[in-house]
Amino acid sequence: MRGSEFAELSAFAAIVEHGSFVRAAAQLGVSPSALSQTIRVLEERLGVRLLHRTTRSVAPSAAGERLIARLGPALIELRAAVADVHEARDQAVGPLRINTLRLGARRVLAPLLARFHDAHPDVVLDVVVDDAIVDIVAGRFDAGIRLGERLDQDMIAMKISTDLRLVVVAAPSYLATHGTPQHPRDLQQHSCLNGRMPTDGRIYRWELERDGEQIDVAVNGPLICNEPDIILRACLDGMGIACAFDTEVVDELADGRLVEVLPAWSPTFPGFHLYWPGRKHPSAPLRALIDFLKRGAPPISSSPSRP
Repeated sequence: MRGSEFAELSAFAAIVEHGSFVRAAAQLGVSPSALSQTIRVLEERLGVRLLHRTTRSVAPSAAGERLIARLGPALIELRAAVADVHEARDQAVGPLRINTLRLGARRVLAPLLARFHDAHPDVVLDVVVDDAIVDIVAGRFDAGIRLGERLDQDMIAMKISTDLRLVVVAAPSYLATHGTPQHPRDLQQHSCLNGRMPTDGRIYRWELERDGEQIDVAVNGPLICNEPDIILRACLDGMGIACAFDTEVVDELADGRLVEVLPAWSPTFPGFHLYWPGRKHPSAPLRALIDFLKRGAPPISSSPSRP
């Protein structure tokens, strides 16, 4: 059935239902003259008169009675099917695929999983943790979680955490033995724990900044690793100085197991963002997550702010 045929049959059914061109036209949002023309086209195409018109009333002909008897239930079923689609669109049901950095998974996503499930029990979260930069469209993800500085231009993004500070930290035992660096250049005389970039395998150059002065430091030391948890453990054990986002070491700084060094040289980076393709209409599960986060669940805090 062509779209025009469906429109014509719906117009005919509306006229029979209301017994009036004027009332049917008001329901359909067209003028009575346009509705009359639609019925003339339908009657000419079928080759029969469907409606008897007088100045006071409109009633179906015998052929119109037979048509409406078959057409009425079919239209009801079609409208119910469309309503079901709209209802499903508005209900948060089904899978929600999210790609996220490891730190974003731990500090942003994990704390809210249970609360989001309580609010939307029919959503199945499919979370893939990957520190590499992933094309969420090619990977068929609904959304991703990434630092704000690494968002693609064609994405819609919503900030879901505070900004992050890059901090240099060490265990008190290490500092007691080797002293505390006072300037980034002093790091060259210390054992430092290097991280390898997940994107291309490069060793990360520590990005330090003070009052607009930026220094990228290539440090040396006894460990190179692409797993932040291993670097953190080595740092806690006094193996050397490490560089990390403050939210990775918030507990260790709070209880004194780690000490921040070079605090004046800690730059700030845009926090975590939930992002999704701008050209794609968000699914109901994704809209549910967006609304959940907009209601304040939860802004992720990090370590105490720099004095």
